[in-house]
Amino acid sequence: MTVISKDALEYFFLSVFKAEGFTDEESSEIADVLLTADLFGIESHGAQRLMYYHGNIGSGSVHVGSKPEIIQETPVSALVDGHFGMGQNVSVFGMRLAVKKAKANGIGMVSVRNSSHFGIAGYYTKMALDAGLAAFSMTNTGKIMVPTFGREMMLGTNPIAFAMPADPYPFWFDASTTVVTLGKVELYTKLGKTLPTGWAIRPDGEPQTDARDVNASVLSGEMGGLLPLGGTGELTSGHKGYGLGIMVEALTGILSGGLISPEMNGAHGDHTSHFFMAFDPSMFGNPETIRNRMSQYLQMLRDSEKLPGQSRIYTPGEKAWEHLRQCEQNGICLDDATWAEMNRIACELGIEPPKGLH
Repeated sequence: MTVISKDALEYFFLSVFKAEGFTDEESSEIADVLLTADLFGIESHGAQRLMYYHGNIGSGSVHVGSKPEIIQETPVSALVDGHFGMGQNVSVFGMRLAVKKAKANGIGMVSVRNSSHFGIAGYYTKMALDAGLAAFSMTNTGKIMVPTFGREMMLGTNPIAFAMPADPYPFWFDASTTVVTLGKVELYTKLGKTLPTGWAIRPDGEPQTDARDVNASVLSGEMGGLLPLGGTGELTSGHKGYGLGIMVEALTGILSGGLISPEMNGAHGDHTSHFFMAFDPSMFGNPETIRNRMSQYLQMLRDSEKLPGQSRIYTPGEKAWEHLRQCEQNGICLDDATWAEMNRIACELGIEPPKGLH
């Protein structure tokens, strides 16, 4: 493992995307999304994602210089075409628009088509949190999830994020509708680790625990794939994760008129669609009263009876904010494979390599 400071990692991200041809503002937006992932402990979507983005930019599937465009608009909604730009830039534009509408009219909804991988869904709900709002964020991806009782990949990991103001931590939920994200499988591949049983299935429907084989199947379009949240079949409610994945598809690819997961090229998808919604809690009453009520409820959950041997109950987002404080003090740990990729990218772009603390 290599430890790098927050400032050094942010500087490297900025250097990479400026060298790739993005403006200072665009590079800053992309860097902040990636940095937030690493700071919040979502290592599958931070620096680990650089090589994937570098490849997409180099292949032309991401169009450097393109700008998102509002195609259709009402006081509370908008349809945006990302014109195949970098997902982070398109999505910051989309959520800013949703927040602006929510501030003016109580609610703002934005559906986006023709974008690309946007990083962590929770970044965009955090944008709304910072404006005192609650929010949803969703995206589809290339096909990787098998439907319940199926063996062919037909849905993406299709994450859902929701956030609502509270103290001392906001409620900040961000999860794929598959048991695990593809980024986590890629991380296991880098680390040479075996996948837990219940994450994926082979073409014959039997459990798949080889991370490299899962990645290979996804890239080649073979049968098998990641399981929906809940696992295989209906006994442990895999049909619920499957249904949630379809719901995300309806609000992203279907609503926007963009591509749905089976139509995309590759597991992550070259032309993803997103959905953002921000709303003002004051539409329903005094915002401070609502915030205090939410804070009290979350504390009730933390204070509730724990299982034997367990000392703590967390609420969604709590670990992320604690990880942020630790990283700001001690730096961010990156695995050796990701560090090697970062140095390779620096060499290819002709920029200064990253500098670790130790």
